[in-house]
Amino acid sequence: MAANPEMKPAPKLSVEKKTALTENELTELCVATEDAIKDGIGFNWLTPPQRETLESYWRGVLMVPSRELFIARLDNVICGSIQLMRPSKSKETSAFAASVEAHFVAPWARGHGLAPMLLEAAEREAAKEGFAVINLSVRETQARALEVYRTHGYTEWGTMPYYEFVNASMVSGHYFYKKLEPISNLI
Repeated sequence: MAANPEMKPAPKLSVEKKTALTENELTELCVATEDAIKDGIGFNWLTPPQRETLESYWRGVLMVPSRELFIARLDNVICGSIQLMRPSKSKETSAFAASVEAHFVAPWARGHGLAPMLLEAAEREAAKEGFAVINLSVRETQARALEVYRTHGYTEWGTMPYYEFVNASMVSGHYFYKKLEPISNLI
């Protein structure tokens, strides 16, 4: 039977932890970030900053020992990220909990399941490191992100009406946690 020439091959999806970025990877990550900011995702910016600022931001993420960067690729092009953040060593009473931030997928790469794949990669790493809980927050305008967290076992514990100031108005934020079963407890 002949292959249907109109059928597109399935896109290649991947998620990986990064400890360094090549110049090409840094460029791709900056482009994806800029696209996400233009689409209203934020990163605490209303409009994309100068490219040098974004490059410095991503280089800085890689330099912080308490952060792990995971990137998503669609057909080998970086299109999203998530950061797993470990608590400060001075926070003994909350040393059991990690958090995630900067979780996004560029608009042109959405609809393939990459946001959940990024989230699951961060969760696996947190469990491997022995964390029992992951915390996160997201603004109310991020409907898809709220859906991802709610459908992936995160419990919403609160809303803050003064989370961010966007386009001359206050935007609420939603706070979530997820109880993990650390891998160290399973061994």
